[in-house]
Amino acid sequence: MLIFILRRIGQMIATMIALTFIVFYMVNLPGNLEKLAKTEGNMRMTDEEVQNWLEAEGFTRPFLSRYVEWMVGTAQGDMGYSRVFRKPVSEVVGERLGHTGILMFWVMIVMVPMSLIIGILAGMREGTALDRGLSVGSIASTSAPEYVTGIIFTVIFASWFGVLAKEVSWWPDWLVFKGIAKAGSVNFWNFTLPVMTMAIYGMGYIARLTRASMVEVMTSQYIRTARLKGLNFRTVVLKHALRNALITPFTVIMLQFPWLLTGVVVVEAMFNYKGFGFILVQASGNNDIDLLLAISWVAVIVVLLTQLISDIGYAYLNPRIRVK
Repeated sequence: MLIFILRRIGQMIATMIALTFIVFYMVNLPGNLEKLAKTEGNMRMTDEEVQNWLEAEGFTRPFLSRYVEWMVGTAQGDMGYSRVFRKPVSEVVGERLGHTGILMFWVMIVMVPMSLIIGILAGMREGTALDRGLSVGSIASTSAPEYVTGIIFTVIFASWFGVLAKEVSWWPDWLVFKGIAKAGSVNFWNFTLPVMTMAIYGMGYIARLTRASMVEVMTSQYIRTARLKGLNFRTVVLKHALRNALITPFTVIMLQFPWLLTGVVVVEAMFNYKGFGFILVQASGNNDIDLLLAISWVAVIVVLLTQLISDIGYAYLNPRIRVK
């Protein structure tokens, strides 16, 4: 297992270098640098003035040396300076990543247990009315993208319920949610809608995979043998079927972290939640090169780490896998 982990870490480092090199090249294309110069200076700058500004800021130095310098600085915690937020990039990314981490935590708390329960119940009772009902609900939840679900939730729970609360005295206030989510004031009323918007979409996907995996395990030979030995249904499911059935869902659950990190862009913009996705929109719209590079670096690290944890967990859950 140790050799496997070391090999994976080596692959992670190589992948990180390759991906960050591509991103660094893309954001330093001449068109982007010219746009940055005119944004920082003025839009009427001549080509000569643009060239002088780029030379003064060090953008005309050799590409490879600048890339190596950026990688070394990033590894040491110096990610540059944000031209949009006027502060070090490490402070901006650290603060906003913490806000998104809170959102992701509650999404996973809601999404994972509910999706596993739905998938296991549907897989245990294949072909029944319960299975069909849960399967239809899972498909319906994944058929609508986050921005559609978010709009529907906002209209119903923030707009319509808010009007009812004002017009009907007996309408409970706890049913009225806010259509915005403030990072500095996280509570049930302003945090429920973005969490529901993200959790419901991923919940249906994980539930369908869990159901398919559970159906496959429940029809395997060793489960039939256990039933023929007289073991009750609950013991067969909990002690024999569940662990093998969770192998595929576990891998998919770990892959939800990169999806959540990048998928929050729409949700955070919709609910005005100033997190990691929000600064991604700000950085790309204002051509903040240092901030864009830091965001891409963090996203690559998260993807690679979750993939490593997924591989280790996969080998743990399935002892038949031999790591050579």
